[in-house]
Amino acid sequence: MRILLDTHLLIWTAAGKPPSKAIHYIENKANRLLFSSASIWEITIKSGLNRGDFSVDPVALYNGLLGARYEELAVTSRHVLLMRNLPMLHKDPFDRILIAQAASEGITFLTADKILAQYHGSVVFVG
Repeated sequence: MRILLDTHLLIWTAAGKPPSKAIHYIENKANRLLFSSASIWEITIKSGLNRGDFSVDPVALYNGLLGARYEELAVTSRHVLLMRNLPMLHKDPFDRILIAQAASEGITFLTADKILAQYHGSVVFVG
């Protein structure tokens, strides 16, 4: 199974503190774990704004994810265009692009965000 992790899950997992419900998915060797370039973009912007929930070095995180065999999923125009068809459940554009990417690519989306968990499709809530 291909799994796209939301941005906070990436940060928590990299820090060795994923939610207990996420561990099964993350540690299962049969799963292919992905991260979005949008997550790296979000972390870069929000850590630069000194947001406490994004206090991670985006370069170190990026290199660590690649070293841990995560696959990067680039944002494409197809992903962006799909965002216009999403219900406006969540207003954060970074979260909306992650949902659009997962839907567009047929990837399971792992999230600890209750609002994101309301989207239809292969969204798994692990919060």
